[in-house]
Amino acid sequence: MKKVATYLSFFLLLMFLAFLYGFTTKRNGLKKVKNTVVEFEAGDNNFLTHSMVDKLLIQNNEFVKNQPKRLVDLHFLEANVSVNPYVEKTAVFLTVDGVLKTVIKQRTPIARIVDKNESYYVDKYGVEIPLSTNFSARVPLVLGVKGAKEIIELTKLITIINSNSFFAKEIIAIEKNVQNEYTFTVRSGDYKIFFGELTNASEKFKKIIAFYNKAFKDKTINDYKTINVKYHNQVVCTKKNQDGKQ
Repeated sequence: MKKVATYLSFFLLLMFLAFLYGFTTKRNGLKKVKNTVVEFEAGDNNFLTHSMVDKLLIQNNEFVKNQPKRLVDLHFLEANVSVNPYVEKTAVFLTVDGVLKTVIKQRTPIARIVDKNESYYVDKYGVEIPLSTNFSARVPLVLGVKGAKEIIELTKLITIINSNSFFAKEIIAIEKNVQNEYTFTVRSGDYKIFFGELTNASEKFKKIIAFYNKAFKDKTINDYKTINVKYHNQVVCTKKNQDGKQ
């Protein structure tokens, strides 16, 4: 009999807790969203603005602020924000005090591709990012690259370039020809670097660094018209008035 009383008390306690939880949940769900907050991860607010994100937080043709919390479809709102081409990932959630919070990581452009009359950025994953009136990224301008396969190869090249702080600033444009060979336009002078195909890339950049170290030290860097590192174990240079080899 004592066991029955214990089980009954435990059952009644569970029922009371369930009722309390249901009552609290229902009451909380009737509360309205009192505010919306948009945060950009690591302060990275370039392409998107807070007002642009607010326009994506629309449900049932209404802005979510002042809607009852129980009617807010977080999954729908998160998907709605995620389809924006500037968004890499997002999280949308409601806080206990009724604030709808949206945390966004924007896509980071690594290059700007120009193809005929079309121009767009790409990120490290090769995803296309449209140009924006809000922000212009300082990234290399790329010509002669088109199609998903070539863009993926380009991202590998840009990753190598950006791994060196000097080259990340030095190389301002990249052009690929029909032979799949790359040519760099640089910031430090009006010469071109003939890089060749994306093979032995690390060795080629080491050759460029070795050449730069000597040419900058001798103050002869601006004597050159081209610097060619596509050949094995050598740097072939063309001077502005004569041909030479190093």
